[in-house]
Amino acid sequence: MNVYKKAVPAAIAAAALAALTAAPASAAPAAATAVTVKIELKHTSTFKESGGVYFTCPTNEVLTGRSHSGDENGYTTYYCSSIIINDQPIQSVVLGLWSDRQKESSSFYPAPNDQALVGRWHSGDENGYTKYLAGMFFWQGKQVRFSSPNWSGALKESGHSWRAGAGQVMVGRQHSGDENGYTRYQYATVTIVD
Repeated sequence: MNVYKKAVPAAIAAAALAALTAAPASAAPAAATAVTVKIELKHTSTFKESGGVYFTCPTNEVLTGRSHSGDENGYTTYYCSSIIINDQPIQSVVLGLWSDRQKESSSFYPAPNDQALVGRWHSGDENGYTKYLAGMFFWQGKQVRFSSPNWSGALKESGHSWRAGAGQVMVGRQHSGDENGYTRYQYATVTIVD
């Protein structure tokens, strides 16, 4: 058992939460009212699928979609968005630990609870490998939660475009086979728990 792998994320998360909870003295206490959540597309980035690029969304952004056309020599586009709660952008703490690599032709990755996808690496064809990076997000010192996870329908990898719905972000991905195989995305709704 690798204790370091488990201890480092916990320490980073604790330090980040402590830093984010330090509010200015003039800050008013949070009212017990409903929050409004908006997801705004900020960046799209396109790469050759087989290129071995460690892609991560810009700071404080989360993956909300992906499209792909062709085989491993085709191109993948990632959609990165910011989460805005009551007109204030959230802050993220990326744990910095990529998932274990998985063979793309049988890959399955759901992010840990209350984390969302912020990056992906892939090299080669369907016999190549894929890894994912998940992050934690905070708003006014409270951890953003991702509730009601669900999976999309099966989409043919060689020609699809998928985006999460309103108020939702990407929290997982599954792929089976080659470019003629199918990809599914896991998505969840952004919530705040007091």
